[in-house]
Amino acid sequence: MNWNHVRAIAGADLRRLFKSKDYWIPLLIMASLFFVIIPLIMLTVIGQFEHTAFADQVASVVGNLPAQVNDAARGDTPLARASYIAAVFLLAPIAIIVPVTISAAVGSNAIVGERERGTGEFLAHSPVTMRELYVGKLIASLVPGYLALIVGFAAYALVVNLTVGPDLGGWFFPTVGWVVLILWVIPPFIAVALTVILRISARVRSAASAQQASSLVTLPIIMLSYAVSVSVVVSPGRSAFLIGAVSWAVAIFLSMRGAKKLRRERLLGVASET
Repeated sequence: MNWNHVRAIAGADLRRLFKSKDYWIPLLIMASLFFVIIPLIMLTVIGQFEHTAFADQVASVVGNLPAQVNDAARGDTPLARASYIAAVFLLAPIAIIVPVTISAAVGSNAIVGERERGTGEFLAHSPVTMRELYVGKLIASLVPGYLALIVGFAAYALVVNLTVGPDLGGWFFPTVGWVVLILWVIPPFIAVALTVILRISARVRSAASAQQASSLVTLPIIMLSYAVSVSVVVSPGRSAFLIGAVSWAVAIFLSMRGAKKLRRERLLGVASET
């Protein structure tokens, strides 16, 4: 594999994305909503109900949570423990929803978009191999989602520490579970979703069809990752590293399969058996 070709393909797609305001404005709005606005409102509201009937209800809910969650929670009061649980456990799924959604939007247009822009014929007759094209498209689709995750995660950590930290004795976030989730578990989950979405993008005839189909693909992956993310954050031990290892193995296997199935005829809009 010629990595210069891979970098050229990924770089061209990323430069086009970064110059497109139609792409970045919705991305910023969605990331801000999930990583900053919703957590800020939720955590601020929880902290305002000390010594009220709502505090008693919160204490009851916290007491009925699984023992593993209760044992991991920090705080001297029910509201402080509730704030910790919300910040560390309940909001963990946002770490997968945002990057998968962003990367899926890019990946769904990765190959069919070349045909619609009229550049598919150029790529089909270029010296770039289909494996190089596939890997370049995969990287270009993964980077925006993961970049948004890193930036959003930093903003989320700031929100959590400023709103919940004073009740827990200082800055405490990120926890070990979140670090494992961000660095080890989420990247292969994004890659798994993209391997399927790129196959769809190569088969359909329009970007609109690719986007509709990709939304159906990402939904079950997001639902699965919801359970996985909470499990990893609650218990960041051997099982978390095993989940990440299995996810990486699946992502690599599906990527190799996807690279083998991509045909030059797809770039030209000609049906091909895959």
